Amino acid sequence: MEESKQADQVEQVAQSAQLHDIYTEPSDLDVDTLSNLGPLTGMAGIWQGTRGLDVKPKVDGPRKQAFVERIELQPVDPQTNGPQLFYGLRYHTHITKPDQVKTYHEQVGYWLWEPATGNIIHTLTIPRGQTVMAMGKASADAKTFELVATKGSSTAGISSNPFLELAFDTVEFRIKVTINENGTWSYDEDTVLMIRGKTEPFHHTDRNTLTKIGEPTPNPLARK
Repeated sequence: MEESKQADQVEQVAQSAQLHDIYTEPSDLDVDTLSNLGPLTGMAGIWQGTRGLDVKPKVDGPRKQAFVERIELQPVDPQTNGPQLFYGLRYHTHITKPDQVKTYHEQVGYWLWEPATGNIIHTLTIPRGQTVMAMGKASADAKTFELVATKGSSTAGISSNPFLELAFDTVEFRIKVTINENGTWSYDEDTVLMIRGKTEPFHHTDRNTLTKIGEPTPNPLARK
């Protein structure tokens, strides 16, 4: 099912790009990223979440861990691949356990919105040797959307270092985002693992609600 969705997304991109010309970039694009983020609009800025919950695998079974999160999402200049156009946010996530200084989790990447197709891309890289690119689709005014990455996909896949591949094989990643009416936004993540020595998949889940603590800085082209 997911492979079929990804194939449809590739076809939509091909049609929107008018493949007779894969080189020419848009000449009349709006340089103000903050005005063109579509469903990502409500995520721009600096945020804090104090009631995160992580359910992770341990030798004796699932373990719950509360966490505190700070995430900064800043607009980048419009990005093009020939005629393809993205608007997006560069982000950095830093997570600690309550009342601790030591980093519990750190993550960097991009959220990208393609107005021509409605595609959303979420990239994430963590300093434990793993990179994911998840894809989904939403209308410009959507307040909730879900993105998926699947191991083995060439367009929305997962790449892990050899130890993780052997011991905690990530076969699927899902993230659902909800833009709330009170100005916050929430996410629910499900990272599906095949753990060495286990026959059933483990659902490593994370969720949090983020409250804005700072406004985004306009992207360089818009400031200029």
